Amino acid sequence: MPPSKPRLSPVHRAAMERNPWFTSMPRAQREALLGAGELIHVRRGAMVFRQGDPIHAAGGGFYGLLAGTIKVSSLRQDGREAILAVLEPGNWFGEITLIDGSPRTHDATALEALDLLVVPPEAFAQQMRDVVFANAMAAMLAARVRMLYGLTEDATLRSLRARVAHRLLVLARGDATQSVQLRRTLMLPQEALAMMLGVTRQTLSKELNALAGEGVLALGYGRIELRSIDALQALASTG
Repeated sequence: MPPSKPRLSPVHRAAMERNPWFTSMPRAQREALLGAGELIHVRRGAMVFRQGDPIHAAGGGFYGLLAGTIKVSSLRQDGREAILAVLEPGNWFGEITLIDGSPRTHDATALEALDLLVVPPEAFAQQMRDVVFANAMAAMLAARVRMLYGLTEDATLRSLRARVAHRLLVLARGDATQSVQLRRTLMLPQEALAMMLGVTRQTLSKELNALAGEGVLALGYGRIELRSIDALQALASTG
């Protein structure tokens, strides 16, 4: 189906308004960004883009996720997949290639049917001429760098249990969203969490069962309930 100028539903707009980065901009910039995009629908399992795609690949641009969830991942040399993030409605992504002109750094795959707002490269460049929007993009990139530093610290300095606790807390705030509101139930398969941490499903299961035995969390099918946020924060901070 060809893209159309967006007719955003109240649900779409509500998803965007829940994102702290988006709402940090004045309304004029928010409306200009929404107005620059094209609304497309993506089927479950389809790839929004692949690692190595050039800046002007068909359908490329700066993306606003209106509905659905996206897996951001990379394939290792041994064929195993590493999940970098799970994006929820309200998130914007794909800015790196538009800023530096280099190919896409990872894969983005639809975990369910998506409604996407796509701001083409030329329209994104026009938005970047606005100082307020450019400053907002700088803030977004700074947040991304902070998150990457945190993941690097996890991988090099922290115990596995601390890494598990820290990642659960990040996911509780919507992963890339980092909402101020923290949810206590995560709808996430353990296999996906293992891919995020770069460990085997069996290794992760041992840590989660130990935490469940201590009453820190409860496990269900495709679900992790965080019962003690204080305990998770203590584990994450001790390393």
